[in-house]
Amino acid sequence: MTDSDDQPERKRGTGSRLVYDTLREEILSLVLQPGEPIDEIGLADRLSMSRTPIREALVRLAADGLVTLLPNRSTVVSQIDFPNLHRFFDAMTLMYRVTTRLAAEFHDAEDLVEIRARQDAFARVVVAGDTAGMIQLNRDFHVAVAEAGRNPYYLQLFSRLLDEGRRILRLYYYPTFEPRLPHPYIQEHEAMIAAIAERDVDTCDRLAKDHADKIVQQIQQMMARDLRQDIKL
Repeated sequence: MTDSDDQPERKRGTGSRLVYDTLREEILSLVLQPGEPIDEIGLADRLSMSRTPIREALVRLAADGLVTLLPNRSTVVSQIDFPNLHRFFDAMTLMYRVTTRLAAEFHDAEDLVEIRARQDAFARVVVAGDTAGMIQLNRDFHVAVAEAGRNPYYLQLFSRLLDEGRRILRLYYYPTFEPRLPHPYIQEHEAMIAAIAERDVDTCDRLAKDHADKIVQQIQQMMARDLRQDIKL
């Protein structure tokens, strides 16, 4: 049975894209937990398609590092690589700095419009206390900054790091969020936008590094916190 057998109106390749997008969002939002097996049969029933586009999507997700294909042909959601998390933080901080510097140098007026629009959307969900929205829109804001830098290689790498960061933020960071005003998340983004608009490369570098450092420090503090309860016996 093929894609066209399941859905005659579906164009070739769109079934695989639907599976990819669906699983990717469920993994990044922790609907599917690290280590959880992917139920291919259940997924085929849920999305009304054959196993072929599902396997194609899983190969793509494996290339993204989001799933692990096991020798017995089963698939599980990839674990977060905690032992190498410091390397992830190093790469993330570098990408914050590089992309913000490049945005200051190469942006045009349309880029600033897009960056500000994404910042406005981010600010609204911060005020509303929408943690899931903050995670997604924070990612979208920094992608817009990276797009303004005109380097597709940095954009691709940074997008992947930001997506992996969504899982980490869900686990350790945003559960402690308080929607107070003025909020430092909003203020830090606004300062970066102002520096980009002024084409102040050095200030962009400093602000981006400070922004990344604060996020890393808060995640590390949450990870180090002892959450065990003293149980009386």
